[in-house]
Amino acid sequence: MTTADYINQTEQYVLHTYNRFKIVLEHGDGVYLYDTDGKKYLDFAAGIAVYALGYGNQKLNDALKDQIDHIVHTSNLYYNIPLASAAKKLAEAAGLSKVFFTNSGTEAIEGAIKTARKYAWLRDGTTDHEIIAMKNSFHGRSLGALSVTGNAAYQEPFKPLIGGVRFAEYNNLESVKENITDKTCAIILETVQGEGGIYPADPAFLSGIRALCDEHDIVLILDEIQCGMGRTGYMFACQEYGVKPDIMTVAKAIGCGVPVGAFILNDKLAEHSLVPGDHGTTYGGNPFAARAVSTVLDIFEEEHIVDHVRSLTPYFEEQLDRLVKDFSGVKARRGKGFIQGLVIEGRPVGDLIIDAQDEGLLTISAEGNVLRLVPPLVIEKEHIDEMIGKLRRVLG
Repeated sequence: MTTADYINQTEQYVLHTYNRFKIVLEHGDGVYLYDTDGKKYLDFAAGIAVYALGYGNQKLNDALKDQIDHIVHTSNLYYNIPLASAAKKLAEAAGLSKVFFTNSGTEAIEGAIKTARKYAWLRDGTTDHEIIAMKNSFHGRSLGALSVTGNAAYQEPFKPLIGGVRFAEYNNLESVKENITDKTCAIILETVQGEGGIYPADPAFLSGIRALCDEHDIVLILDEIQCGMGRTGYMFACQEYGVKPDIMTVAKAIGCGVPVGAFILNDKLAEHSLVPGDHGTTYGGNPFAARAVSTVLDIFEEEHIVDHVRSLTPYFEEQLDRLVKDFSGVKARRGKGFIQGLVIEGRPVGDLIIDAQDEGLLTISAEGNVLRLVPPLVIEKEHIDEMIGKLRRVLG
């Protein structure tokens, strides 16, 4: 089959909910991807911040092949060996206590919302609690996750959503205070807004929200699905701020391509929220997914991935800042570590992305005409130079 054949067959049989680029990717090697025509692409999208370790990591591949030969699925009616290992490592990495594994980030958000509501119900016995979320946020596309996503365009066709959600201005602590009522049970936000345009939280804002939650017995949910797992130069972005949530949601890079997410709870929430019968999943935390998480966390530690991101970040940011200085069509840079955004002026960012593909560079967009750069965490200086060279040709 030709590239056109694969595209046509996909369009014939797969529901059209994505406007896909006209590329059929066939295999990857390190930080490069190759299409069915043999064209090579430098990957600065990483499957939307998923493939943190790059393509073809031998240790991860071997572990997953070995797990297939043992057992792939058992359901959560039984214990399994990788689950015990993955839960311990993930909880310790997050500095929290208990883990519930899901199949995706969206499901992790759903579980976090249910946990916060159950905690509040046990506290006061009422069911009219409210959640404060942030404008310009993105937490997923299921009905619960959409309800706390601060973008009307995503929400409008699917209303009514779950009730009791108020939206505050991100990085505006007074706006959050104005939305707190005696019914507020949770505040949810991304430590770094990703889809919304690459906006990191201000330190005073995040620490201020933690203080408000402590004062009013409100559950703090931090969404680290995209910005966690080393991407900012810390295992989880909130650790740079010295702020610990009551619940953290994670996904994407914790499985490096294997579909898996989780929400992680502190002692208080673990002891006073969900009990058997409140929540469940058939596939979540199955041996295959858990083996992926356990192995990924091992590799992060053995290969010092977080330290690598932190050491290379100044150079990455310096080169991007030069683009801002050198090209009038690049207005600003925002981000932390290996989650960076360039604000593009004078042309649609979608056109820039397609031009970059012609140059052999894969990138993605974010809200506000932002070019989003979320490469594998194993890139080296030479790959940053290659990316900058390709962008310079496109911008020029």
